[in-house]
Amino acid sequence: MSLTETSTGRPRRFSDTLERLGARGGEKLHLGEIVEAFGERAFGAVMLLFAIVNMLPWPPGGTTLTGAPLLFLSAELAWGRDALWLPKWLAHASVKRETFRTLSGRLMKIIRVSEALSRPRLYFLTGRLGQGLIGLACLMLSAVLVLPVFGGNLIPAIAIGFFSLGIMQRDGLAVLLGWLMTGVTVAVLILAWNLVLAGFNAGFDWFGRIF
Repeated sequence: MSLTETSTGRPRRFSDTLERLGARGGEKLHLGEIVEAFGERAFGAVMLLFAIVNMLPWPPGGTTLTGAPLLFLSAELAWGRDALWLPKWLAHASVKRETFRTLSGRLMKIIRVSEALSRPRLYFLTGRLGQGLIGLACLMLSAVLVLPVFGGNLIPAIAIGFFSLGIMQRDGLAVLLGWLMTGVTVAVLILAWNLVLAGFNAGFDWFGRIF
């Protein structure tokens, strides 16, 4: 019996698969092992894991490393791949299994609530075209995550989290929430850009008055 199926042949819950991955032997948990464990749901599952990691409070520059794999995953999704493929260097990326157990344990309540609320609906939003558009959106959101901006990781990571949950559970409502948070991200970026421009203009005016 695989990690992704129960004894009845039904897909195992995301949270249950996480617990089984943490309970396996071996000091390190490799990303390739996670992809293999989730099988057909690997795209949504792995992206959701990285999205959750990027929701954590990181110092400036921290999400440059944790957001980089999402660029690769999003590009594959936008390209229309049916199955997730990882290069060897990324598949061999690992974390201590004890660290994985600790982190997943702290987030398990949130994960289980998300599972309880999500269900297959609005299928057209998670079809091939829908997933391609989601991939493009996540590519943009991942690029924002990679930027070393303090506090700039939360909203894009939440958006990717909703998208990932929608893909994994075939839940169009979660996808809609992902699009909503993407809109919020774009609005915040525009506001931040306008504030930067206003600051530069004010600085130039101040220097102009002095000299």
